[in-house]
Amino acid sequence: MRRERGIRTAVATLEPDDDKPYCCPRLHEAVELVGKRWTGAIVTVLLAAGPLRFSEVAQAIPQLSDRLLSERMKELEARGVVERTVYPDPPVRVEYGLTDMGRALAPALTELKAWAHRWLERRPEDER
Repeated sequence: MRRERGIRTAVATLEPDDDKPYCCPRLHEAVELVGKRWTGAIVTVLLAAGPLRFSEVAQAIPQLSDRLLSERMKELEARGVVERTVYPDPPVRVEYGLTDMGRALAPALTELKAWAHRWLERRPEDER
């Protein structure tokens, strides 16, 4: 009797050479990047609003500390997801916006949101 196999998709496949389960390392890296605490929220806010100042992102995600927001912005900038633009005109201002790479996350995050609404428990803060 043959053991039932899982669904074969682009997410999880069987290694062609030895028929063993295999997870794509790039997928794993992407999930680790977007799934890092508050990163998904930051990207979602920037997708919805476009480039924002640091304080505007902080206002959009009030549960996120300034220290952690700063850390995540630096990480996202280093990975090429977020672009930091300094406008030298007095007063100097800095805006954070998504790069092409960051904007390309929109379909994946839309699907993840649909999945969350279907499968995750509702909470009072979801009603906003």
